[in-house]
Amino acid sequence: MTTNTYPIPAALAVVVKQDQVLLVRRGNEPDRDRWGFPGGKIHWGEPVLEATLRELMEETGVQAEIVQVLDAVDVIRHGASGSVQHHYGWIAVLCRWQAGEAVAADDAFEARWFTVAELQAGTVATSPRVEEIAQAALDRLNNPPEL
Repeated sequence: MTTNTYPIPAALAVVVKQDQVLLVRRGNEPDRDRWGFPGGKIHWGEPVLEATLRELMEETGVQAEIVQVLDAVDVIRHGASGSVQHHYGWIAVLCRWQAGEAVAADDAFEARWFTVAELQAGTVATSPRVEEIAQAALDRLNNPPEL
């Protein structure tokens, strides 16, 4: 049973290194044991972009450069009775890898680089919209919009 009556904002670091994206296997709900982008709750008074880089460092030890906000994802999970158990508003932020080897820490069981083809093969249990957002991140970096 949830005690919140409002969505919980969270920042996701969509980190690209060459043709791969960084994912972590989650240790906590929602999405325990699923692969998703490193990230977590935004602290009170903390800007989204700062939260993105902090969560990335805490979960993986990777340093990245912010490119832009890429997308927003609602994650709403219902219990057996139909009541809302979890409601997160994930803000996906596109980042370029700068330094560091991905090592799982904090609430991540594993950290690993994936190609979009690996994610689209359907053999990796992922959080909502991971494949779609990974593809959008690579498309944005490989084909930046004209000014």
